[in-house]
Amino acid sequence: MALAAAVVVFLLQLCRFSLSLNQEGRYLLEAERGLVDPSGALSDWNPRDSTPCNWTGITCSDGTVTAVDLTDRGLTGPFPASLCRLPNLAFLSLSANYINSSLPDSALVPCDALAHLDLSQNLLVGSLPDALAALPALTYLDLTGNNFTGPIPPSFGRFPRIRALSLVANLLTSTVPAFLGNLTTLRQLNLSYNPFAPGEIPPSLGNLSSLEVLWLAGCNLVGDIPPSLGQLSELADLDLSTNALSGRIPESIVNLSSIVQIELYNNSLSGPIPLGFGKSGSLLQIDASMNQLEGPLPEDLFDAPLLESVHFYSNRLIGAIPASVSRSTSLIELRLFANRLNGSLPSDLGKNSPLMLLDLSDNMLSGEIPGSICDRGVLEELLLIDNLFSGGLPVGLSRCQTLTRVRLRNNQLSGEVPAGFWGLPHLWLLELRGNSLSGGISPLISGAANLSKIVIDDNRFTGSIPSEMGALSKLYEFSASNNQFSGPLPASLGNLEELGQLDLHRNLLSGELLRGIHSWKKLSELNLADNKFTGRIPPELGDLPVLNYLDLSGNLLTGSIPIQLQNLKLNEFNLSNNDLSGAVPPLFLRDVYRNSFLGNPGLCDGMPGLCPVSRSTGDQRGYIWLLRSIFILASLVFAVGVAWFVWRHRKYKQAKQGTEKSKWTLTSFHKLGFSEYEILDCLDEDNVIGSGGSGKVYKAVLSNGETVAVKKLWGTSKKDVENVNHSVDDGFEAEVATLGKIRHKNIVKLWCCCTTKDCKLLVYEYMPHGSLGDLLHGSKGGLLDWPTRYKIALDAAEGLSYLHHDCMPPIVHRDVKSNNILLDGEYGAKVADFGVAKAVEMIGRGPKSMSVIAGSCGYIAPEYAYTLRVNEKSDIYSFGVVILELVTGKLPVDPEFGEKDLVKWVSCTMEQKGTDHVIDPKLDMHHREEMRRVLGIGLLCTSSLPINRPSMRRVVKMLQEVGAESKPTKAEKKDGQLSPYYCEDGSDHGSIV
Repeated sequence: MALAAAVVVFLLQLCRFSLSLNQEGRYLLEAERGLVDPSGALSDWNPRDSTPCNWTGITCSDGTVTAVDLTDRGLTGPFPASLCRLPNLAFLSLSANYINSSLPDSALVPCDALAHLDLSQNLLVGSLPDALAALPALTYLDLTGNNFTGPIPPSFGRFPRIRALSLVANLLTSTVPAFLGNLTTLRQLNLSYNPFAPGEIPPSLGNLSSLEVLWLAGCNLVGDIPPSLGQLSELADLDLSTNALSGRIPESIVNLSSIVQIELYNNSLSGPIPLGFGKSGSLLQIDASMNQLEGPLPEDLFDAPLLESVHFYSNRLIGAIPASVSRSTSLIELRLFANRLNGSLPSDLGKNSPLMLLDLSDNMLSGEIPGSICDRGVLEELLLIDNLFSGGLPVGLSRCQTLTRVRLRNNQLSGEVPAGFWGLPHLWLLELRGNSLSGGISPLISGAANLSKIVIDDNRFTGSIPSEMGALSKLYEFSASNNQFSGPLPASLGNLEELGQLDLHRNLLSGELLRGIHSWKKLSELNLADNKFTGRIPPELGDLPVLNYLDLSGNLLTGSIPIQLQNLKLNEFNLSNNDLSGAVPPLFLRDVYRNSFLGNPGLCDGMPGLCPVSRSTGDQRGYIWLLRSIFILASLVFAVGVAWFVWRHRKYKQAKQGTEKSKWTLTSFHKLGFSEYEILDCLDEDNVIGSGGSGKVYKAVLSNGETVAVKKLWGTSKKDVENVNHSVDDGFEAEVATLGKIRHKNIVKLWCCCTTKDCKLLVYEYMPHGSLGDLLHGSKGGLLDWPTRYKIALDAAEGLSYLHHDCMPPIVHRDVKSNNILLDGEYGAKVADFGVAKAVEMIGRGPKSMSVIAGSCGYIAPEYAYTLRVNEKSDIYSFGVVILELVTGKLPVDPEFGEKDLVKWVSCTMEQKGTDHVIDPKLDMHHREEMRRVLGIGLLCTSSLPINRPSMRRVVKMLQEVGAESKPTKAEKKDGQLSPYYCEDGSDHGSIV
């Protein structure tokens, strides 16, 4: 009885608590029960409270819930429909969670008071619900970064009060609809980065008289920019970048009276820049880079009173830079590189404007660098590469304490460099290569504490290298070849712990080579060729852990070659034309090193072509012939024995398989000229051609002469099952379901599948050259010249583009890598291995859809680590890594990179050393410009932000444009032209656009 009474009391108490919480609290608890809260973010949602107004994320007004803000709480599950039953809910944000499933119309009823709805950065799928447009109070809707598919529904043209609509980075199709022009209350419209079908900008958008922001970047827009956009008198931000727009920039654009920022870069716009931007009283930035704009810069462009940033690089502009640029009082950035501008710069450029960045590289500008360029004292970057500038460096630059990068390569500058210029405290990159500068390096260089890269090759510098350079603790590269430096190397250089490249060849340097260089742990290149160095080669060189380029040729070095040099892994090794003597270390007694020792008469001991033939050689020939004969006989006997054993083994295996053939079931996807029994007869270990994470692959030559590849999945026999921890059925069904319905020239063909209870086989078309990864990173990598690599990149891109844009529903491969790109007899590329492929519409429907780790090490997009979201952007990142592999020849992950992967290594190396240092040395640099542009596409694909990655359809187009532009004659292209997708070496002109 006592126990029963206690239970009754407990139930009454529980009832009292539940009754104490108001109805709104119960709705919230119902919402919480439908969500998974792994971090306990909602742990204070207590049913014992009388009101939810003090709960996390809840805001009340007059005792009723008006706002629910659960942004970035790690919540998982479907949209909590019970929230819409809160009668006064005006603000709802579930942004940056893992809200999945679809968003049905019923989930949004009633929500009559809802004005602000933010569901961005979740995992929502399916079509956009019509019910959103029926919400009577809705003014703000943000669905950015989900997986919504299909067209924008017509109902979205009927929002009664909408002011901000953002559908960025979904999977929306069809075209940008004209009915959006009916939303006259709109102030912000952002549809960027969706895989829309090619379509024009609807002229009806010009009716949005209240519009302040129009973002249509990456929407696959084609055709002209409609002049009606010039009617948007309230428009402050216009972004039409990264599309395929053509034609002229409409003159009506200059009538945008409230415009602050115009982004038109990365299109195909042509014609002149309209006159009239100068009258805009609000314009801060204009960027129309990477187009085909022609003609001169408008004379009034820089008269816009607030103009801060002008980017018109990579166009076809001609003529002089207008004098109005020197009158601007607000100009901060001016990027006009890669055009055809000529003439001289205004002599007072920089006097009136707070210039921080000036990049006029790759033009035909001449005259002197204006002395006033840093008069305002804020200039950070001065980039004038590949022009015709003459005269000396302005003295004013030596007082420009803010400078961080100076690149004046390949001009006609002369005279001495002002002493103070060498010691600028914040300068980390100094490039003066390819001029006629003279004088010496000032000892004041010790004040340049941040200097990381000094490139002053191909000038007329003289004098000794000052010992003060040893104080540059951050110095990574010192390149001063083809000058007239003399005297010994200062011992202080041996203290530079960060030094990675030292190139002083073709000077007049003398004395002995440095000793005590144990601090050079990061030195990878040492080139001291063609000087007057004397003495012995320091044995310490052999202790440098990463040195792979050593050239000491053309000096007066004596003594023997230190045996310690055998410790080095050298790609380039040259000790020729010295006075070395003694024995060549045994490791170098190979033909590959023959040219490394030419011109050293004193070297001997076994190097063919360098040393006399031993007299005893003839006496040994008979003995060597006898040994060879014995070896050949023994090999013949062994081969006969092996052949007999293999014959007996096959007979036994065929007899055993004969009893099992009837158990197989064959499912074909194409008309076949063979049976399953022929396939089974070829499953012999002698026919194995590969083995991967999902199975073993056999080569099968059939009776009709056809060759196929057979994949036997791991764990399909009783013996294998014991050693496998993942589900073979899932991988098999995924691959069959995916490949069986695909028909594309760049997707590997699945002929059929064969199954029994214990074994599963997939039969593919045979690809004679195997995988790209094996060929590229193996001993035969030299077979892949640049035209072949480019074709492989384009083929693979077209295959992935088909999966993303032409399959219904779209297919995400989820494991794009070089080993899953196979090569046929003509080196045509085909995408393979769909064991983890998923249709986009299935992603995000629960834990099961994410049960397979998506991707391989080095290829996985960075956002996967913290979101586990997989969509087309993940594939695009992985494909970008493949492009980097093709250009660099490097593996995606390599001990050479330290803690970096290939993407980070390429970016850092380009920043520090330039593009040429990441291009595979096996490639012909005649294709340098094309390789640079493809490299830029790869870096664009591997952008850390998914929103910045182009669609695969856009990647295909960019690659095709690279191939098309490589066909004109050399006379039509200026040497060294910069990439329209990425700046010349990653540090010349900023970052990826």
